[in-house]
Formats: sequence, structure tokens, C-alpha cells
Amino acid sequence: MPDTVARLACFDRTADALDTAERQGELVVMERQQIREARRQLFGFSAPALPAIFSRGGDAADAEPEVDSVETTLVGAGQDHEGKWTFRLADGSEWRQIDSAPVRFQNRSGMEVRVRRAALGSYLLTAGKSRAVRVKRQ
Repeated sequence: MPDTVARLACFDRTADALDTAERQGELVVMERQQIREARRQLFGFSAPALPAIFSRGGDAADAEPEVDSVETTLVGAGQDHEGKWTFRLADGSEWRQIDSAPVRFQNRSGMEVRVRRAALGSYLLTAGKSRAVRVKRQ
């Protein structure tokens, strides 16, 4: 019986410490859906510390998959003085063309847009049926 009492006392201390840490902001508890949405919103940004925050330890089967692409719609696009496009998307993100190839697409609000991960940390944006444009998140 003493082992049970000691174990329960240890559990109570640990639970109290966890509760205190959460109240004081030292610990944040997030639901999986919140993590998925945060990953989607951060897609395209380079932030080395974020993977550690949003990764799960333990069984690889429990880990959340990494976001490889985002599908949304175009709010608008414009060209700068160098002729490079900036795309403003419905999810609030903004992407700037970094390659120098000409881009031909229908610049109209509501057009389907897909941004996907490409080689060597780059991203490709496809607006409608246009060719893929190499872009960087702003």
C-alpha cells in the first residue's frame, strides 16, 4: 500500500506543476488542428526554431505530416519595375517571383492558385493553368 500512496502523491505533485506551468505561460497546450493550421499559415517562411516547436516526439506514426503545398485563390497580382510579379493570396500570404522567366496568366481575383515545395528549399506557384513560377514568401 505505501507504494500506491507514494505514486499518487508523485502524480499529484506532477499534475500541480504542469497546471502551474500552463497558468504562468511556461507551457502551452495546443490541439492537433491548431498545429496543422499554424503550419499552413507559416508555409514558405524560413524559421529554423519552428520545426522543434511543432514536431511531436515519440512514435513516428503519431507525427503530423509536413505541409508540402497550399491551395487557395488569388486576391490580386502586380508587377514591379523589374517586371517581377507579386501574388497576394486569399489565405493572407504574399509571394514574389524570383525567377526571370515571363509569366502569362489571367490576373483575376478568385483564380485557383497552388504553391508547392520544390527542390533546395524553393517554392513554385501555379496560377490557374499557367506555368509554374519560382517564388519566395514575403
